[in-house]
This record gives sequence, structure tokens and C-alpha cells, in this order.
Amino acid sequence: MLTSQEQLRYSRQTMLKHIGENGQLKLRNASVLIVGMGGLGNPVAMYLNAAGVGKIIIADGDNVDVTNLQRQVLFGESDLHQNKADCAAEKLTKNNSDTHIEVIDEMLDEELGQFYIPQVDAVIDCSDNIETRYLVNRLCVEHKKPFILGAATGFDGQQLVVDARKENAACYQCFFPISETAPKNNCQTVGIMGPVLAIIAGLQALQAIKLLAGIEVKHNQLNVYDGLHNQWQQFNITKQVNCPICQSN
Repeated sequence: MLTSQEQLRYSRQTMLKHIGENGQLKLRNASVLIVGMGGLGNPVAMYLNAAGVGKIIIADGDNVDVTNLQRQVLFGESDLHQNKADCAAEKLTKNNSDTHIEVIDEMLDEELGQFYIPQVDAVIDCSDNIETRYLVNRLCVEHKKPFILGAATGFDGQQLVVDARKENAACYQCFFPISETAPKNNCQTVGIMGPVLAIIAGLQALQAIKLLAGIEVKHNQLNVYDGLHNQWQQFNITKQVNCPICQSN
């Protein structure tokens, strides 16, 4: 059962018929891994922490830089040169001391991924490089863990749920095969509008909360946002028979 304090704190959430006390208990007992504590990871962590997710593991090896402050809303000028994961954990704990925050103060690699991903109920990709995304995609498919991706550059963003537990579920590499010649766009090369990150991160957090609370989440659907013209598009993707990740699993 929820404590009286939890009933009060999450009352606006538990009154939703799809959540209720049972859904809130599922959130309290859930654990997630957030990969990257930048422009996407900041709001994702804030919303999951506020929603009452019981354990949040955050991974990032970068330090806070002055160029981050335009969009990474957990950080301020006093946080410059501090590790992002450590700094975020301190802020999140102040906002909700009931949530257990665990820090990985380095970039997620194969060894760390193989250790942490089997422990959690879902993984949220908020990284800013495609190599990490391919790694996490492969490990989530291998360990049958739901994987909620987000990415944004300029005025544009995209979001996708990969859930290898589902029949015929496509993975990230089905839709974006590895290519040595593909441009590697990121915030450093093409810039980013901060609120676009908030929109994509909000959708990632919503998908995660629904999934953890036992609400059906659509997979095999790429959601694309055009912030310049305020338009959404949805694209259905299919599992590729020749995908090296899906074939092996």
C-alpha cells in the first residue's frame, strides 16, 4: 500500500484511471537506467523522479560546461566543471528523497551496460552520440529490456520505443543501419533549440511512466517532431530480416 504521504504527494497522478494506486506501486517498485544526463536526460530524470519511480540509475562521464546551460535545465552556473551525473543526482534527491538515485559517473560502455541493463525494468537513451545508441540498442535486445530512444538537433526531434519482448519488434538498427558515411549530426555540429529537447524528453518520460505502470505502449512507431512548423509525423517501422541485432536474438 501507499503511505499516507505518498497518497498525498501523488494524488494528482493516482486519480488517473490508468494509474491508480496499483500503478503508483508499480512505479515505486520500478527501476530505470537513463543513459546521458544532458538536454534530454535532465527533464527525463526530473519527470521520472517526480512521478515516484523507485530507482533511477543515471550514467554520464561529462562535466557541466557553460555551453550546456542554455538547455540542460538541472544545472546552473555554480555547477560548472562538475560531473553531470553527480550534480544531477544531488538535485534530484532534493526534489524527491524517496527515489533512490544511483550514479555512474562515466560513459556507458560494454562492461557497464552488461552489468546494469539486466538489473532495470527499462532503459532510456538520452545520449548524444550514435555509437552509444547502437550499443544500448544491442544490449537491450539481448537482455529483452524495453528501450526508449530520443534524439534532437536544431528544431527537430524523434522518439522511438524498442521492445524486444514483443513479437516482430523492430530495433533501432532495423531503422538506422550502421553506416560509415552517414553524417553524425549533434548539438555541437548543428545546434539545438532547448524547448525541442523538453518536448522529446517529455514524450520519453511519458512512454516510460506508462510502460512501468503497466499501460500499453506502442512500439515500431517512430515519432518525428518539426519544431519550426509545429508538426508531428508518425512512421511505422518493421523488423528487418537481415538485421544483425534482431537476427541474433
